[in-house]
Amino acid sequence: MLGQDLLAQLAAAGESAVGLDRTALDITDPASVRAALAEHGPAVVVNCAAWTAVDDAEAKEDEALAVNGTGPRVLAEACAASGAVLVQVSTDYVFAGDASAPYGEDTPPAPRSAYGRTKLAGERAVLDTLPERGYVVRTAWLYGAGGGNFVRTMIKLEGVKDTLDVVDDQRGQPTWTGDLADRLVRLGRAALDGTAAPGIYHGTSGGETTWFSFTREIFRLLGADPERVRPTTSEAFVRPAPRPAYSVLGHERWRAAGIEPIRDWRAALQEAFPALLKAERGAGAPTA
Repeated sequence: MLGQDLLAQLAAAGESAVGLDRTALDITDPASVRAALAEHGPAVVVNCAAWTAVDDAEAKEDEALAVNGTGPRVLAEACAASGAVLVQVSTDYVFAGDASAPYGEDTPPAPRSAYGRTKLAGERAVLDTLPERGYVVRTAWLYGAGGGNFVRTMIKLEGVKDTLDVVDDQRGQPTWTGDLADRLVRLGRAALDGTAAPGIYHGTSGGETTWFSFTREIFRLLGADPERVRPTTSEAFVRPAPRPAYSVLGHERWRAAGIEPIRDWRAALQEAFPALLKAERGAGAPTA
């Protein structure tokens, strides 16, 4: 989702960009990564690759670590040699999820899941290897037209379920990949001109909500009755990996770089919704 939106925005801006998926580049293979950077000569590398199967990571932590930890280290080492900037996309799961106020960029991480631990390993590899040209952008609750995600699933379920039970005890920030891609582009430019200090940034929407309230907003945009969405607790959906109860991130560092933080999640969802609806229901579907 994010890679597609990022490439589309770069193309629209007239920027030269190359997107390599996992069939074209194994980021855990140092020789392949060095060859790719030598061939394409990027000024900025954005790593959108990740093992995002959160529950599977609990039983396959070594495999998740290869993608989420080793891969970023290999990219960072190659960027160190080539002189490129590296932007590593990370996650709210590096935090314990037990806070009551937004996590700052400098809040000490305390992951509770294998996924969180492996993503934190990737963060540290980038920042340790590239102290002057390494950037970490943590995000959460991503959705977009280019892949499966919560919004598209709710659009599908609204058409086949009379009611939906959705957890109301997990708080976070639904974030559109289009908005995040825009900030990644801006951050890359600011990194090159020296106006954005290296380090950690939080790339999530403004405001906060629960999955339950998020789903009710999706139903409203569909023209469906939000009362069909009923609140429940996380205990009703026990999963192998613990979910953060509180995933709200603070955004202080963007303004220091001269970049506005991402807008409120409701405004973003309303703008993104027609494309999401079209992607889920097909090109001939009416849009809201």
